[in-house]
Amino acid sequence: MDKLMQDANRFVSDMVDGLVLAHPDLYAKVDGVNVIKRKEPLNGKVALVSGGGSGHEPAHAGFIGDGMLAAAVCGEVFTSPTPDMVLEGIKAADGGKGVLLVVKNYSGDVMNFDMAKELAELEDIEVETVIVNDDIAIKKEEDRRGVAGTIFVHKIAGAAAAEGKSLAEVKAVAEKVIAGVRSIGMALSPCYMPESGKPGFDLHEDEMEIGIGIHGEKGLERKPIASVEAIVTELLDRLTAEVSDKKVAVMVNGMGGTPVSELYITYKYVAEQLQAKGYDIVRPFVGNYMTSLEMHGFSITLLPVDDELVGYLDAKTNAIGF
Repeated sequence: MDKLMQDANRFVSDMVDGLVLAHPDLYAKVDGVNVIKRKEPLNGKVALVSGGGSGHEPAHAGFIGDGMLAAAVCGEVFTSPTPDMVLEGIKAADGGKGVLLVVKNYSGDVMNFDMAKELAELEDIEVETVIVNDDIAIKKEEDRRGVAGTIFVHKIAGAAAAEGKSLAEVKAVAEKVIAGVRSIGMALSPCYMPESGKPGFDLHEDEMEIGIGIHGEKGLERKPIASVEAIVTELLDRLTAEVSDKKVAVMVNGMGGTPVSELYITYKYVAEQLQAKGYDIVRPFVGNYMTSLEMHGFSITLLPVDDELVGYLDAKTNAIGF
């Protein structure tokens, strides 16, 4: 394993420091904790806070900015941040109109963000929570993981908050996105943990994983490698079985180690196949949004949209990751 790091124990803190140093006009670090907040306080509007384990960059700190997140809580790699860390994020973000926590559906995140919500309410901060579960690789909806569809929640709910909507209204917009968004991913190679240097799973050169998560875990199905067109066909067959609305935003998301050229090759077949199925791609997104360190692979996300959601997708943001 080769990684550009000084010390595995400082992997996340060094990354957080680097982000703040690279974008001093946008970011500030909360003292003593790996929480990044907006440089300019958000006053008089609902604030969005998200986060989780690190290793998914640009998520989540890359989505701090006007019309998106007000703070991001950066746990250790693939490890949920503690309730105290989340509380610091809530306090740093609060602009007096309440805070919406955007939480991916992992047990540690759900538990720790919920505890932080209770602590914040003791300090008279109004907090609401939404839980993202867009990964259709898991059959039971209550067990589905939050993956790249989380970024659409950040963007759309963040734009609604920037417009001046109330906490209840922003939460309703976020839940509208969550109700429709669906994702599924695949990988040609695993990622390697900074602390151990070991891969999340072993995969032969002629194999691929279908239904991978974003924490280095293996997929739900292992198959011989196929052409990109065949891979896209398999993933879209699963997605379109759950997304019947034909007007969609589409995200082809890199897993961290996939060349951008390959992502655009992938998108070519995604677009062609969706159009052949009668879908209207209203807004396409191609790039690295929710990664898994250096994993070589991609995910596809479909979001049914109406004029309201398209307007929020188009709203301006200065977040570096979007």
